Amino acid sequence: MNKNSSNTMALAPNTSNKRQTVCIFGTGDFGRALGHKMIQSGYHVVFGSRSTQTSSLIPKDAEVLSHAEAAQKAAIIIIAIQRQHYNFLTPLAEILQGKVLVDVSNNLKINQYPESNAEYLAQLVPGAKVVKAFNTVSAWALQSGTLDASRQVFVCGDDMEAKQMVMDIARALGLTPLDRGSLLAAQEIENYPLQLFPMWKFPILLSLGLTAFFFFYCLIRDVIYPYVYENKDFSFFIAISIPNRICPILALILLALVYLPGVLAAIIQLYRGTKYRRFPDWLDKWMLCRKQLGLVALAFASLHVLYTLVIPIRSFVRWRISSRTIALALNNETEPLNTTNAWLSDSYLALGILGFFLFVLLGITSLPSVSNNVNWREFRFVQSKLGYLTLILCTAHTLVYGGNRFLSPSSYRWYLPNAYMLALIVPCIVLVVKFVLVFPCLDKPLTQIRQGWERNPQYSE
Repeated sequence: MNKNSSNTMALAPNTSNKRQTVCIFGTGDFGRALGHKMIQSGYHVVFGSRSTQTSSLIPKDAEVLSHAEAAQKAAIIIIAIQRQHYNFLTPLAEILQGKVLVDVSNNLKINQYPESNAEYLAQLVPGAKVVKAFNTVSAWALQSGTLDASRQVFVCGDDMEAKQMVMDIARALGLTPLDRGSLLAAQEIENYPLQLFPMWKFPILLSLGLTAFFFFYCLIRDVIYPYVYENKDFSFFIAISIPNRICPILALILLALVYLPGVLAAIIQLYRGTKYRRFPDWLDKWMLCRKQLGLVALAFASLHVLYTLVIPIRSFVRWRISSRTIALALNNETEPLNTTNAWLSDSYLALGILGFFLFVLLGITSLPSVSNNVNWREFRFVQSKLGYLTLILCTAHTLVYGGNRFLSPSSYRWYLPNAYMLALIVPCIVLVVKFVLVFPCLDKPLTQIRQGWERNPQYSE
């Protein structure tokens, strides 16, 4: 019921524009899909084409005329053709004088040309009002009623009235127009559809690099070392044991890396005595991808939970337990309960459960549908206060797991410490520095700086 209702609303005609005629140059997939959608929304559509013969692919209620004839019938002309074919517009410059030309084109790669396609179009037809729009919407999204795709349409142009006309059309089509300013923003808008997860590149590459490092590190310690010195084949560790070591390590390190740039930013602001200077570019980019780092860390933590759940059914674990039980029975021995180990085991599990619960809470709060329903103070409390609490619990979980092995010589194989010891370096640094920053002698001036107070105003930009 709701789906049909939403679809009806998306296709409902805008009565104020019902008699308005819109011209579309180009009868390709996108031009036809856009024309069909506009006809459903109450517009009269005229296609401008080299061939005026009608086709079964053209919407039934649309006209097909020559470019010159079609341009004379509408004040808004959508250019649904590629940049390399724009030259045919030059002879039509007089007819296009004062018209609104909507450039919807994209390129094959980022910054393919010195200027954007929209700016190039404005140079070819200087008397027209060029607007960039609709390039972030696909023909499939228009055909499916935009119910299963993003409705955002970036719009830019130098003429405010022309932009408003295009934005009105976008709203009538059930889309959400976003004004991105002048035509200078066209190149950024054209690059947007070509970007492949731009904020995810650094987190994913970093995760892959750390995964490769710790995999070979654990392989050397847990598989190669026993084989060389003890003649034991533990190669099956590669399937479960090693991944179950790598996943929590990466989850902890990446979670710490979410909060490390904030700590570095605080130190830089204290050193400069002002907040009105830009951070270094590397720190800016790092802070922008903190959400993605946190989500990747949550993914590794979730894998750790899944790997841990299958431990009791592993052949190696069942063999080890049964061998221990048989050995005790043959020697007529019983093993008393070690309450110290029981406390450590339960504490380790409890800290892990609480840490993972807060980890999931942080991930849920980062979702746009959730974050949009909380105010800034609530969002900051969850992401900052509960975030640091999560880091503390996960770090304590790791410390309790193997804190008694730090000084054990058997823990070092080929002078290499256990991998989880390396995982504690970054989280401990973050927590120690954060603990120092909450001292009143540092927290008070930092708060003043972030409220606009400047210690060295001559250095502000």
